[in-house]
Amino acid sequence: MGSDTSDARELLRSIRAELAPAESDNRLVPLIESGAADRAVFAAIAAEETHIVRSDWRSCLQLATRAGEPTARAWFSGVAQGESLALGKLPALALAAGMTEQELDDYEPRAGCQAYPSYFAWLALNGEPCDVVIGVVANFSAWGDYCSRIAIAMRERYEFDAEACAFFDFFAVPVPDVEDQAVAAVQAGIDTGRLDERRARRYGRLFQSYELMFWNTLADT
Repeated sequence: MGSDTSDARELLRSIRAELAPAESDNRLVPLIESGAADRAVFAAIAAEETHIVRSDWRSCLQLATRAGEPTARAWFSGVAQGESLALGKLPALALAAGMTEQELDDYEPRAGCQAYPSYFAWLALNGEPCDVVIGVVANFSAWGDYCSRIAIAMRERYEFDAEACAFFDFFAVPVPDVEDQAVAAVQAGIDTGRLDERRARRYGRLFQSYELMFWNTLADT
């Protein structure tokens, strides 16, 4: 990592502040927190996320392959490893929510839930990797907050055990090393002239919109 990453940290801070969703934007998480959401929604989340995580895993590996800058390549490789670990935690969530293995296999995903990974897959082929880092990281804080709130509600409102909550627990706690590596990748993009701030903000804005589409598609069903 370079000795001065202040430009990258400030850029990430400003984009996160600009794109931070309002409390009312996500209609599902408050329903879960209050216990008003049907328990079956957790089975739907597990099934949708099974498709999403598999796709995002491949997208990260593709971006790692395309990234010409070593820190961006390392960051995407690390995120891909995290997706691999997260994938292994979904069957327990589905089972705890009453979904059998066969039902999980037979599940037909909703278009609104799959918009996020579809866009990520498009970026894996077309996006400048250092710009994509910003788009993904800008969404991390909102996603982590949702996961933390859901994990708490699952225990307090629905009495799920630790194994069932493991997927959300996994994403609920920020990992400083991942953040630092992202900052380094963004700073390298700035230093080499690869990074396009306007394009990176667009990626972050669309990621945030597709993220909310996932939750609100489930809320509407």
